[in-house]
Amino acid sequence: MTALDIGVVSLVLMVVLILAGLHVAISLLVLSFIGVWVIRDNVDVALALVAQASNDAIASHEFGVVPLFVLMGLLVATADLGKDIFEVAHALLRRVRGGLGVATVVANAIFAAITGISIASAAVFTKVAVPEMLRFGFSPRFATGVVAGSSVLGMLIPPSLLMILYAFLSEQSVGAMFLAGVMPGLVLAAAFSLSIVAMAWLFPGYVGGQAVGAGPVLTAGTAIAKVAPVVLLIFVVLGGIYGGIFTATDAGAVGALGALVLALAKRRLSLPIFWKVLVETGRITVSVLFLIIAANLYSRMLTLSGLPQGIVEWMAGMGLGTAGFLTVFIAIVLFLGCLIDSASIMLIVLPLMLPVAKTLGIDLVWFGVITVVAVEIGLLTPPFGISVYVVKSTLNDARITLWDIFAGTQPFTLIMFAVLMLIIAFPQIPLFFQ
Repeated sequence: MTALDIGVVSLVLMVVLILAGLHVAISLLVLSFIGVWVIRDNVDVALALVAQASNDAIASHEFGVVPLFVLMGLLVATADLGKDIFEVAHALLRRVRGGLGVATVVANAIFAAITGISIASAAVFTKVAVPEMLRFGFSPRFATGVVAGSSVLGMLIPPSLLMILYAFLSEQSVGAMFLAGVMPGLVLAAAFSLSIVAMAWLFPGYVGGQAVGAGPVLTAGTAIAKVAPVVLLIFVVLGGIYGGIFTATDAGAVGALGALVLALAKRRLSLPIFWKVLVETGRITVSVLFLIIAANLYSRMLTLSGLPQGIVEWMAGMGLGTAGFLTVFIAIVLFLGCLIDSASIMLIVLPLMLPVAKTLGIDLVWFGVITVVAVEIGLLTPPFGISVYVVKSTLNDARITLWDIFAGTQPFTLIMFAVLMLIIAFPQIPLFFQ
């Protein structure tokens, strides 16, 4: 068996192990270790590579950005800032047909700029927005679909955990990836909002009861008081990065401190709650960094096998070019999105596809945005659709089935795919601020 054969077999076995229920990181580590052992016919080399990869993969201080932004997002969720944003958006859009759905998208977009985790957005707005939409007569499918669909903005609008992960895997600047996510995130939020208004006019039966003019009425002072802390936090964190005042890691520290101050000021943070936030931060951070270590080792094993180079030569021989490569890549990502989570897709696919993208001369920042959007579609597609499951478990309402939520997300899945095609056709969108 040649080294290339071993690389191919490892891919097949990885899919089998993951579908069998083994954790993605464990699958990558085991197959990488065995692969290097067989390729080099030396267990000591395999052991040394595991030790070296474990040390090198996360040795840089830049990885401090992961726990800091996770901590900031969890503190923001604890402070109920998502509820404040939603109330203001609802008040401003109460006279728009389908305005409550648009308010959910707007609130999700703003909330995304201080969290970076789609699952957190889905959980927060399931509690805040779905009961309100049901109270005003909107259909359960529409209400849950809007929340699950717009939650994907959390991984596109910076700071984004997936953007951070892609930056590490592709050796790109975290700040550059954050900048690249701004315009696509705004375009996607605008596409969601316009589509909701259009559905409200064209398909009133699907959307449900229209409560135009109903909703909270807030004074300008109250609205500013609710939104000002969020806007200030976004300005300090993202403005500091883009203004060159501090690095992404420094921004994470500043943002976490700001979120802590806000949570204390709103009296939402007791010692038991703070301890839970810290434990959850540690759990998410360890999970992400463990995946990065596993992906680093897996990438090295694939390089030894020659599989990435083989794929490059195969695609060159097929004459696929950039368009053909992107078609194959997106098809693979969308298929995997039906089976496994977003981070795992990136860790499995990118070690194979990044060398091909580099060979074709593709801008890796642009490619990163395409990757994140394609991966995020998987949050809404059955049977995995993790955002849908988060909405279902958070809602805890037996009257709304899992199928209802999946059905409600389908318009937003189509909109995401359309925006993905737009980003591919117009690279200037993600590269607008570069």
